[in-house]
Amino acid sequence: MAAERTPRELRELIRKGQWTQSTSGASKGYIQANLVMMPQEQAFNFLLFCVRNPKPCPLLDVLEPGRFEPTIAPGADLRTDLPRYRIYEKGRLKTEVQDVSDYAHSGMVSFLLGCSFSFENALLAAGLPIRNIEEGKNVSMYVTRRDCRPAGPFTSKLVVTMRPMTPQQAVRAVQITTRFHLTHGAPVHLGDYRDIGIQDLSRPEFGDPVTIRAGEIPVFWACGVTSQLASTSVPLPLVITHSPGHMFVSDLKDEDLTIL
Repeated sequence: MAAERTPRELRELIRKGQWTQSTSGASKGYIQANLVMMPQEQAFNFLLFCVRNPKPCPLLDVLEPGRFEPTIAPGADLRTDLPRYRIYEKGRLKTEVQDVSDYAHSGMVSFLLGCSFSFENALLAAGLPIRNIEEGKNVSMYVTRRDCRPAGPFTSKLVVTMRPMTPQQAVRAVQITTRFHLTHGAPVHLGDYRDIGIQDLSRPEFGDPVTIRAGEIPVFWACGVTSQLASTSVPLPLVITHSPGHMFVSDLKDEDLTIL
C-alpha cells in the first residue's frame, strides 16, 4: 500500500521509475513538498515572492546553488526523486520528464514549499472525506482571480485546491488545518466558487474534477502550484518544477510542523 510506504521507500521506487503517479495519499503522515528550481540570478527575487506570499508558498527548504540533497530528506536527490517534472524554457512548458539530471546544473537554486497533501492524513483521521483519494484521482486545482504580492519581476494569481465537504465537515476541516501553517493552513474560501473567479468546477486548470455530492460545498485551500505560475511568469532560460500533484515526499512528519 502506497500510504504505508516510508518516504525513503517511496523515493527509491520513484528513482527507479517504478512510481510515476500522483503522491496524494502516499507515505501517510509525512510532509510533501512543491519543487521549483531556477537560475541563481533570480533566486533572491523568487525567495522574496515566497516570503511575501506565505499562504500559497510556505518555504520548507532552500538549497545552495548546484545542491540537490535537501536537509529535510538526507540522501534524497531532487533531480530524480519526484514522480514527474515539468521543464520550462522562457516561461513556456517544453516537456514533462521523470528525471531532470540532464537539465539541472550547478547554477540552479532549488526551493521546496509546503503542500496541502501533508494535512490530508489529519483530515482522514478525523473522519473527513478526501474525495480525490476516494476516487483515485489527482486533487482539483484552480487559478483564482486573487493577486499575490509581486516581488521583483515575479507575479501570480493565487492557485487553490478544492475538496468537497458538508458545511459541518468544512468547519471541522478549518479547525484541523489551521494548525498546519507551513502546509497552507486553514482554507482561504468556502462556498460559492464564483466569488474567487472560478468559472466551472468541472474544469480545473490542474488535476482532475471530483464528484460534489448533494449537501456539499467546495472548500478551497491555497496551493503551492502558485509558485509554479510565479516562477514561469518571467521568461527565464530554464525553470524546473514538479508536475502538479507529483510531489517530493520528505522525511518530516506532518506533526513536526504544526502549531500545538
